[in-house]
Amino acid sequence: MPRSAAAQSGTDPFAAVTDPSLRALAERGVVRRYRRGTIVIDEGDTGDTLFVVLTGRLRVFSSGGGGGGARDREVTFNVHGPGECVGEMALDGGPRSASVITVEPATCSVITRATLREQIARDPDLALLLISRVIRRARLATESARGMATLDVYGRLVRRLEALAVDDGTGRRRVPERTTHAMLASEIGCSREMVSRLLKDLTGGGYVAVEDRRLVLLKALPRSW
Repeated sequence: MPRSAAAQSGTDPFAAVTDPSLRALAERGVVRRYRRGTIVIDEGDTGDTLFVVLTGRLRVFSSGGGGGGARDREVTFNVHGPGECVGEMALDGGPRSASVITVEPATCSVITRATLREQIARDPDLALLLISRVIRRARLATESARGMATLDVYGRLVRRLEALAVDDGTGRRRVPERTTHAMLASEIGCSREMVSRLLKDLTGGGYVAVEDRRLVLLKALPRSW
């Protein structure tokens, strides 16, 4: 939607993009809407587009195929919401290193590599912004790999829950987004059944509760179980 049309309708499709450089880039892209469960980026494809998330959430993951090509194992790297971008690591023309799927209905501004190059020439701060985001994600990937190697499943689950949870103002910490057991399992590298069993134990011990289909950390989680 062009800015003029947005102004006339009284809505701003780019409202969630608060960084001025990223917003200027997003406004030059093509706004597209996706249904829940849509594969936006397929691992291994050659990429020449960047996606700025305007609404909804996108999950970045990698999968290993089974004997018939089925995706029987998945590892989730991150979930990105409004104001964030995905796909920038493939703008060098190389293959996509991960897949991206919509967790819920989403709207994105899709920017081509040519448009990105033009915008960087106009606004060098945009390059610094994208580089800093790539570095931050590389650090998170390193921390995740270290956790996989040094922590047991329970330790990885605790670390992930503590990273997701935010203070809700009542002395408790709440995971703001709906997170399924399957998604947690793919994020920490274990089975869904293992996550379900651990959360059931933590709930029974009074450490965790579920309210409005969201996890709430009632008190500090024990370091071991």
